[in-house]
Amino acid sequence: MSTLRVGLRCDAGPKRGVGHLVRCLALAEEFLARGAHVAVFGTVERLDWATTELTARGIPLLPGPDSAADLVDAARRHELDVFVLDSYELDPAGAGALRAAGVYTLAIIDGDSRGQVADLYLDQNFGAELPGSGSGPEVPGPGPGPGPGAGLPGRLLAGSGYALLRDTVTRARPPVAPPAAAVARPRVLAFFGGTDAVGAAPVLTRVLVATGHPMDLTVIVGRPEIEAEVEDVAPGRGQIIRPVPPTTSLPDLITEADLVVSAAGTSTWELCCLGAPSALVCVVDNQREAYTRVVRHGLVAGLGELPDLTAGGVTGRAARATAARTLHGLLSSPQRRATLAARAWSTVDGQGRARVVDAVFDAVRAATPTNG
Repeated sequence: MSTLRVGLRCDAGPKRGVGHLVRCLALAEEFLARGAHVAVFGTVERLDWATTELTARGIPLLPGPDSAADLVDAARRHELDVFVLDSYELDPAGAGALRAAGVYTLAIIDGDSRGQVADLYLDQNFGAELPGSGSGPEVPGPGPGPGPGAGLPGRLLAGSGYALLRDTVTRARPPVAPPAAAVARPRVLAFFGGTDAVGAAPVLTRVLVATGHPMDLTVIVGRPEIEAEVEDVAPGRGQIIRPVPPTTSLPDLITEADLVVSAAGTSTWELCCLGAPSALVCVVDNQREAYTRVVRHGLVAGLGELPDLTAGGVTGRAARATAARTLHGLLSSPQRRATLAARAWSTVDGQGRARVVDAVFDAVRAATPTNG
């Protein structure tokens, strides 16, 4: 088989966030390691660190086609063998059009396939592989059948065993789950995606301060306006608040922290792989199902939903007080943190992207005519 040519279609920016780009970058690293030629198609807005990540790997960033016809045209012009689609905004007809044009198509989804007709689907969310979990993709088709993904025209890779993690994360994975460690002033890391599109950092910084527990708190601030709000939060006794910009050293910060507070997005799987004791907040609707599952199975602690934490009146005060109690319990109990770390670490082994690329290579090889 000649060198595989792979395109990945995703976007990132202050309002879109960076989750789609981060998981496509992880997949790109694996394809590159297998000798494939890789290009990313899309828009990366106001994220210098993200474009630097692509440049460092020699991955070109090309304009992102949106319509089905433009996707097929881009695939033909760049002679792509495989097109990976990771977007909630693309025309759902694009996957089927690429497939009809002879381009092997992988659709990365989060519960809902949006009607895309792909050769391969990937839902990396924890519990997506459980029949009857309510997490199966919502797709048009002949009706339910046995097992997850019934009704999908292509194969479904489902569950956290397929989590897409970058080299920087897998290299930082500890050989065993971190043990319990008693510290008077825990190191806390708070981050909410590459851009904190919904402004969660100031809200959770105030909730952390409200615990009254001593801590050394590092907050990743994705935008200047977020930084200004965090700097306005007054720390309590024994508390230090340190806002820092997005950094490529995030995996190191995660492994150094005694507790991580984050959003329930794609970074959830990075936290699990690294064995980080974590407390998550659901910041947007499409995180709710995955958030509920990881909290229910004890992989992370749950802090509730951001709209409740920002609400006024009795509802908001009650939600913030509950979240603060949860955080205080974690800050004051090394054993609680260690229990979360062990469950999380054992759930995501860092080999997910290799399994996905294995499936792609196997399918493409099977479809390639052999001479003789």
